[in-house]
Amino acid sequence: MGSRGQGLLLACCLLLAFACGPVLSRVPHDQREQQEWEGNEELPSPPDHAERAEQHERYSPSRGEGLPASQCLRCCDPGTFMYPATAVPQINITILKGEKGDRGDRGLQGKYGKTGSAGARGHTGPKGQKGSMGAPGERCKSHYAAFSVGRKKPMHSNHYYQTVIFDTEFVNLYGHFNMFTGKFYCYVPGIYFFSLNVHTWNQKETYLHVMKNEEEVVILFAQVGDRSIMQSQSLMLELQEQDQVWVRLYKGERENAIFSDELDTYIIFSGYLVKHASEP
Repeated sequence: MGSRGQGLLLACCLLLAFACGPVLSRVPHDQREQQEWEGNEELPSPPDHAERAEQHERYSPSRGEGLPASQCLRCCDPGTFMYPATAVPQINITILKGEKGDRGDRGLQGKYGKTGSAGARGHTGPKGQKGSMGAPGERCKSHYAAFSVGRKKPMHSNHYYQTVIFDTEFVNLYGHFNMFTGKFYCYVPGIYFFSLNVHTWNQKETYLHVMKNEEEVVILFAQVGDRSIMQSQSLMLELQEQDQVWVRLYKGERENAIFSDELDTYIIFSGYLVKHASEP
């Protein structure tokens, strides 16, 4: 080695000594306690320069020989050494993959998101096939109620109320009008139309009521006159099942009467169902 190489080597050794000197000069706390405990025992004297040179030559590898695997190198050792490049082992990740595990339990349902805006209307789809015929429905229920009755005998008032009894039956559908009691009995609830026509008696008063159960609903009245006339009254009533509608002659101190004879029918009472209660 030339003088230039020795100068570079000496410079490197000085730099290393300057950098590592404070660290190497520190004594660990445990070692310091051990030295104090040992007391005044004599420590072996450090080797002189000749011994260190001999040890250096003993442990320094000769040129051309490979470095031991466990030998430490110092930058101040003579010669230039090249560290052999060690190849990094490559691990195949695919061979480390294990088998597929079992399916886990279903987690809790998350929160509902915000409702989105309505999308655009889609195109009309193709027309479907005609379906099969359904089962026949129930028979249409028709509700009817109607009557029309008349009286051919005259009637005079007395000191008590009288029910007008009719003796002529024009129409009595399903027999809802009772000819013996003179009353119409409602079997089909709904809205009904009723009309009453009488012939007055000259020089006598005419005073009747159309009754719903025991309630006076409308009156048919004619004052005393020199001649007899036809008088009529009509109305519509909403009836429930078992309601009764009939005509009552009013009692009075003055003579009250309605006229009729055997040849013609002057007194007529009629009614019919307009709308059943179940219809919308």
